[in-house]
Amino acid sequence: MSGLYLHIPFCKSRCHYCNFFSTLLAAPQRKAYTRTLCLEMEHRTGYLADSVLHTVYLGGGTPSLLSADELGQLFATMERLFHLAPQAEVTLEANPNDITADYVSLLADTPVNRISMGVQSFHDDTLRIIGRRHRAADVHRAVDLLSQRGYNISLDLIYGLPGQDLRAWSDDLREALSLPIHHLSAYALSYEEGTPLHRMLEQGLVKEADDETSLAMYERLIDRCEQAGLQQYEISNFARPGRHSRHNSSYWTDTPYLGVGAGAHSYDGDSRQWNPGDFEGYLRTQGDVEGHHFCEKELLTDSMKYNEAIMKGLRTRTGICLDHFRLRLGEEACRRLLASARPHLERHLLELSRDPAAHLRLTRKGLFVSDGIISDLFLTD
Repeated sequence: MSGLYLHIPFCKSRCHYCNFFSTLLAAPQRKAYTRTLCLEMEHRTGYLADSVLHTVYLGGGTPSLLSADELGQLFATMERLFHLAPQAEVTLEANPNDITADYVSLLADTPVNRISMGVQSFHDDTLRIIGRRHRAADVHRAVDLLSQRGYNISLDLIYGLPGQDLRAWSDDLREALSLPIHHLSAYALSYEEGTPLHRMLEQGLVKEADDETSLAMYERLIDRCEQAGLQQYEISNFARPGRHSRHNSSYWTDTPYLGVGAGAHSYDGDSRQWNPGDFEGYLRTQGDVEGHHFCEKELLTDSMKYNEAIMKGLRTRTGICLDHFRLRLGEEACRRLLASARPHLERHLLELSRDPAAHLRLTRKGLFVSDGIISDLFLTD
């Protein structure tokens, strides 16, 4: 199995909490960027050992800003160079107020079958504070349009937002889970340096949620999703049966993927590659007519593979498959892992399950302190 990620960095406006690579450049730059994405795909067809794509993900940025011609060019190139599996999952990230009846009709001519929308909150005042350009009504309209066409729908929420208390968070969850969605992702707000929201924090204009409130919000998230029939399959992700994000899950299960676009990362099992994280740099360095491709590359050492297997495996509710861990890293590595896990097993933060193969996974209690547990299990140089 293989996956393809296309980074679309364009936004109409920049959210106040965002530190991902994005740009406010307009239509002419989008056309040049689309051509370069296609050129990079052309040059890198041999990167994946398996040319059959089981997942494709257009992330950003705001991919829903792409025109019909731009989407058509990307998908025509992709389908010419790769083989799209019959039941492939093809996801497009979207802003809710980009989803109009005309846009949904446009998508019908593409392979897209899953839409992931950044909702963040259903409180309009909060959306203004964090710089989102949609409002709660846009979400309801977008979900209605998409559900009529049978799309697999995912929403993103953020908790710990400025001024948000447990009651407001519960309201957001209730409203999200009342909609005909298939998947919900929810993340704690992070105040990243250099963002407008971080500057507001430094100026005392907003207040960061304390640990006790964040923990209560996370517990409420797990409980409400379970009551609504969404299964937790990863620390921040919940889905109806069979509707988990197959693309994002591939990141946690060691599946190779090709990432194209400015700042995009690729993984082949033994190394990582990543492109320049700036717009002009990407256009300059993504190859020429002779097919040269320029990127940074890092070969993974055994200790890096060990730590990544722990980090990625314990993010999932399935946990680390010990048979797979042993096959990939050796018997001694497996013994080392179990020895370092013993104190957390004794404190019931980790557990060994057999379903049917043995897995080391976080308990619900362990979910709340997962970062510390994962860090404890890491090898240090």
